[in-house]
Amino acid sequence: MSTRFSSAEQMLKAQGLDLGVTDWLQLTQARVNLFAEATGDQQWIHVDPERAANGPFDGYLTLALANLFMPQLMSIDNMAMGVNYGTDRVRFPAVVKVGARVRGRGQVVSAELIGSAVQLVVRISVEIEGAERPGCVVDTISRYTFNPITE
Repeated sequence: MSTRFSSAEQMLKAQGLDLGVTDWLQLTQARVNLFAEATGDQQWIHVDPERAANGPFDGYLTLALANLFMPQLMSIDNMAMGVNYGTDRVRFPAVVKVGARVRGRGQVVSAELIGSAVQLVVRISVEIEGAERPGCVVDTISRYTFNPITE
């Protein structure tokens, strides 16, 4: 169950809030192939499963999963607009191999008013089932504006 925000005031009070975890997602070779196609990165580490099983690994697909997990962790009612503003502190502590199951864990790091928008920093950890360390940890930065509440 995702955390629901309905107003800027509610979001501004969320600093430190644990957003919980998403369902598990299996990382398939088909997803890796689609990522390679979408990014134009046709290196063997993506498209040659046999060779990639014993080679170095790239973390950008794992990072991109933060975008998939965010709406599973939180939803926003009454939003006029939400934009990705950037990321901070991207790390890849562990390798995510094809076949692994991953999930997102979220925590609100900070929330502040920037003009009429709330800037929300959410730390997403991409956990790997059975592993001590996550595959990726990223602080996502988003800005949200809300429609006026009419009564």
